[in-house]
Amino acid sequence: MTAVRGAVLSVLLLAAGTWGLYRATDGFQAFTTQTARTVEVRADPRPVPDAGVEDQTGARWALDDLVGRWLVVDFMYTRCTTLCSVMGSKFSQLQAQLAAPIAAGRVRLLSISFDPAHDAPEELAGYLTRFGERGGDWSAVRPTNAHALAALKRAFGITVIPDGLGGYTHNDGFGIVSPDGKLVDIVGDDATSQAVAERVVRHLRKSPS
Repeated sequence: MTAVRGAVLSVLLLAAGTWGLYRATDGFQAFTTQTARTVEVRADPRPVPDAGVEDQTGARWALDDLVGRWLVVDFMYTRCTTLCSVMGSKFSQLQAQLAAPIAAGRVRLLSISFDPAHDAPEELAGYLTRFGERGGDWSAVRPTNAHALAALKRAFGITVIPDGLGGYTHNDGFGIVSPDGKLVDIVGDDATSQAVAERVVRHLRKSPS
């Protein structure tokens, strides 16, 4: 009888643990932070703050100036030689893969630096040159103040931690922002550029021209 009670208790504990895991992971959809934020924004798109930025030419503007286009957004710092370089290479490929909607003025690529103290316009321009930006439809920007930077990181779910060596450890992903200024999708940073392009095209097909 003791053994039976023990078996029943084990089953109940397993069920309780499974239910807790189910709830904590959005029905097993969010086993990682990356997946969790993707699930969240797809279910409930969030407004992107109208942050002031400075681009690679030294021009200052606000993200609201890009309303009306689909944006593909990533976060980086120009001294990064790991994840940012991978993302930069994929953005370079996206220029070709999304050439038609870019030329039609429907899509814009945007890299946002979370190291504005270092990433002046000259560094931002060098970053774009390094990865073969062409045509002026891929901008690299830095937020103009700490409040704007914090708001952008919060909206996109970006975590940045100094690595103790002068650089940063951070997450990333391809944020897809709709023409009305809402973050509607995030594609993992491990996705191929082709997969990102296909996701953007699917959004384009569902939206008015």
